[in-house]
Amino acid sequence: MTIRAWLSAACLAVAAASLAATSSAADKSVSTQSAGRPAAGETVTNTSGLAPAAKSTSTDGPNPGEKVVSTTQAAPTDADAVAARFHERFPDLNVTAVRRTPYGLFEVQVGMDLIYTDASVGWVMEGPLIDAVTRRDVTRERQEQIGSIAFSQLPLDLAIKRVNGDGSRVVAIFEDPNCGYCKQLRQTLEDVPNLTIYTFIYPILAPDSRVKARDIWCAPKPGQAWDDWMVRGKTPPTGSCNAPIDQVLALGQRLMVRGTPTLFFADGSRVSGALPRDELMTYLDKSSQKGG
Repeated sequence: MTIRAWLSAACLAVAAASLAATSSAADKSVSTQSAGRPAAGETVTNTSGLAPAAKSTSTDGPNPGEKVVSTTQAAPTDADAVAARFHERFPDLNVTAVRRTPYGLFEVQVGMDLIYTDASVGWVMEGPLIDAVTRRDVTRERQEQIGSIAFSQLPLDLAIKRVNGDGSRVVAIFEDPNCGYCKQLRQTLEDVPNLTIYTFIYPILAPDSRVKARDIWCAPKPGQAWDDWMVRGKTPPTGSCNAPIDQVLALGQRLMVRGTPTLFFADGSRVSGALPRDELMTYLDKSSQKGG
């Protein structure tokens, strides 16, 4: 289930539970979402669970002096409070971090997914956040920052190495042998000069992905066998060896690789998807200039 589907189902469940609780409650309460103020002397229940509500004395209405509970201090005002409130509303989502954005929103990180909300977690939004002035995809940029890793930290001994030309530029790619987008990317990589490719065969898409990963890794020339299969559709012979499939799967999980292809460049940047050639060359040139 996607984050969007899970949130939709969770929101419906929360709304239903809230409606049932409101219908059965004997005491009066005023929703904190209401735009109006409570009547004089009426008690408002703090639903945030984060801070005690501040009491004040009402001077309005026919019953001056009655105690009224203010909700103005109930809304969280920092990332920690937002994280606590989000967990309260969506306890099944494993929140990695919460950050304030310069757009007046809070960014909630769930794995590699980003969700946006307000300070009181009164609403949530899942989808790309676009800077209207610069036209930048802020969500994608943040995901690339979150997913970055020093290239030297990658266990390249678990990858199949393929060198074109002098191999001066490098890229590591997590690929599934049944991934159509991976095959499209491989076609693009065919004529990229002076490139070293480290392929982490990441069998997550189909039941036979693991079998193909084993056969390719155990071939006499794994790099050629991979290209033969991905580019030319040539099935590798059945192989038998100690292929590091489980180690690669564990690595991908640690790096939160959710789909294939996922590319890691020399400067630590990370991109998901089959990049068109021009965009791929931009990343390769930029990462080579920064060094890695």
